[in-house]
Amino acid sequence: MGYKPGFAQKKTQVFQSIHQTKDGNYHKARYLCDMVLLDGKIVSAQVIEHLRQAVETITSNGQRPPHLAAVLIGTNGASETYVASKAKHCALAGYSSSLHRLPENCSEETLTELIKQLNEDDQVDGILVQLPLPAHLNEQRIINLIHPNKDVDGFSPVNTGRMVLGMPCYLPATPYGIMLLLEHYNIPTSGKHAVVIGRSNIVGRPISILLSQSGPQGNCTVTVCHSRSENIESICQSADILVVALGIPSFLKAHMVKPGAVVIDVGITRVPDASKKSGFRIQGDVDFDAVAPITDFITPVPGGVGMMTIAALMKNTLQAYQHHVT
Repeated sequence: MGYKPGFAQKKTQVFQSIHQTKDGNYHKARYLCDMVLLDGKIVSAQVIEHLRQAVETITSNGQRPPHLAAVLIGTNGASETYVASKAKHCALAGYSSSLHRLPENCSEETLTELIKQLNEDDQVDGILVQLPLPAHLNEQRIINLIHPNKDVDGFSPVNTGRMVLGMPCYLPATPYGIMLLLEHYNIPTSGKHAVVIGRSNIVGRPISILLSQSGPQGNCTVTVCHSRSENIESICQSADILVVALGIPSFLKAHMVKPGAVVIDVGITRVPDASKKSGFRIQGDVDFDAVAPITDFITPVPGGVGMMTIAALMKNTLQAYQHHVT
């Protein structure tokens, strides 16, 4: 489901509905006609509703709902927000969830023991350890401890290897969310040049693999750019699809984007803003106001990829439940 084909008709309808109002809305009409927001709020809500219906069928047959266990170390504000959002979406989908808190200075042995207990708990289907971890904890070692069958974040070496081979697995939540967004809006990818800015194991590397693989939202020719890439601006200018995931606010400028490109902004950084009650605002890696009018499709921040990450995590958790219980 999406705006294409029939995108030109949608543009015309939007333009006519707004142009019939005040002349001052002309530029707004042009803006809306030339660009469509990839709205993660709308798409994730649909995903959660489908999951809720599936869980309703499960529980009506006398079975327990899926259970997601989250592990939170310390009191990082952003991590607290993310975990709370995941718990909220569990409730919306009819899942049960639990939060296991450990202090900032907890030992690796304590965290290891907790993960072992969750691995062995038959009532737990999915485990996520909220990242980033405090500096004294080895992040990759901790991720490796999660049983691959409960690794709903899709970070374990087993799931990563299966993804690379195109085998069934739990896909990393953020790349999976991006693929769901492309699917929902029916965005053509086959034969397109996709440029991924960022090479992290959480987003950059896996999304480059998924976009290049054979499939409805794949078959792209993919270029991965990073801090050592030369001529990054000219590479971006050749992209039909741009995925920006490097954590530098407003990095992608308008002159780096080809007209009609699809822009996926994965960045989410708190930047100071005296006009906000909180004293900060959330800023993506894309200079949205300048870039959006050039594009055909673009994700907002917030309300774009972040929402889809949670939706993808929830889909992985139901899959884990189904494999666990049946």
